[in-house]
Amino acid sequence: MTQELALFYGEQALVVTLEVAGPLLITALVVGSVISVLQAVTQVQEITLVFVPKILASFLVLALMGGYMLQTLVALGTEMFLSIPQAGGG
Repeated sequence: MTQELALFYGEQALVVTLEVAGPLLITALVVGSVISVLQAVTQVQEITLVFVPKILASFLVLALMGGYMLQTLVALGTEMFLSIPQAGGG
């Protein structure tokens, strides 16, 4: 395996990681920020008030985008396994 090929596969792995984890992380960030602003405005400082909406929103995003996420991960795994003979590993 050449250095360029290893860097290419490493870059692809990072991009797929961002594609898969990004929607969940952004959802948790947005929901957490909105709840924090509401807590600051209403002066209600209940710690569990932040976690429940974040969990529900994350489950909703996972339910909506789970198929895409799985398809992306399977495509990367398939590409990696199919490239083993070309990389000189077999």
